[in-house]
Order: sequence, then C-alpha cells, then structure tokens
Amino acid sequence: MAPDPDDERLRALSDRIAKARAAAEPKRGETSRGFSQGEIAWRMVIELVAGLVIGLGIGMGLDALFGTRPLFLVLFVVIGLVAGVKVMLQSAREMQEKSEADQRSARDEGK
Repeated sequence: MAPDPDDERLRALSDRIAKARAAAEPKRGETSRGFSQGEIAWRMVIELVAGLVIGLGIGMGLDALFGTRPLFLVLFVVIGLVAGVKVMLQSAREMQEKSEADQRSARDEGK
C-alpha cells in the first residue's frame, strides 16, 4: 500500500515548522547559562558595599574600644573599600575567563 501523499506533506510541513521555530528562538547568550548581566552587576555592587560596611564596623568597634574616634574608622573604611574593589575585580576576572572558555568550546564544537 502506497503512503498517502497528504501524510507526507503533513510530515514535511511539521519539519519545516519545527525548523522555523528553532531558528526563531532567541539565541542563549553566555550569561543566560549562569547569571544575567543584572545579577552579575548586583553581585559586584554587593561585594563592594559589603567591604565598606565590614570596614566601617571594624573601625567603629576599634574606635569605641580604644577611644580614638575617627582614626580607626577612616583607616578601616579605606581598607574595606580596597578589599571590596579587589574582590569585585576578581569576580569580574573569573566571569571573563569563564566566558572566554565557553567561547573557545563553542568554537571548537563548530569545527
């Protein structure tokens, strides 16, 4: 028994629709596998603010303990800022290395 020509046309149409849908889907960027750009930015802001707050707390505590009002406060706020920036830059470097590794692996898969 010969296959029905309508069935073949329907299968061909289904295949074309599936291909069109796959092509129309937005391509997933590097960050969509892990974090979005907004989440990465908030992470960096939180790291910076956390360093400042921890430095502020330590400085205020030491000033209260030793009675040297602004000395340790200023010193540890600066240290906290430097530590926050350092952690923020390390996070950015890690994300950049991960992105480059993902691009290399995608390029190697394409060959």
